[in-house]
Amino acid sequence: MFRGHYTHTVDDKGRVAIPARFREALAGLQEERLVVTKFALHGRRCLDVYPFGAWQELEERLREKKRFDPVVARFRNYYVSGAHECVVDSQGRILLPQLLREYAGLRRDVMFTGDIEKFRIWDKDTWQEVFAADEQAFLESADPWGEIDL
Repeated sequence: MFRGHYTHTVDDKGRVAIPARFREALAGLQEERLVVTKFALHGRRCLDVYPFGAWQELEERLREKKRFDPVVARFRNYYVSGAHECVVDSQGRILLPQLLREYAGLRRDVMFTGDIEKFRIWDKDTWQEVFAADEQAFLESADPWGEIDL
């Protein structure tokens, strides 16, 4: 569903155009609403972006978890409380809340990266560092394809 990576620019008002391929996927889902939340990978911050329906599925799975489990509570505090609903405008843009832009260190140039049922928005330089580290670790693995078990 969401694959590839694309560079875009955040405008002065905090709006960013969603890549055309991602807009096509959203149109196929008949989604105009997205949920954007905080995420971090390898200690580097970015934003997770879900079509509204996929976010609702995540919430349903969370409802099945033990509500008072400290790990679940921490996850909900971090991931759910940081979530903001954003509407795709007629020009295919979303307004990223300032709080989330600051969290992820998003300046002008950002990178959208596909993650199958959702996508991520990274500061472009941060993404290049994360990708380079992941690529190196993957290529240095003794059997990178076998470890994934696809």
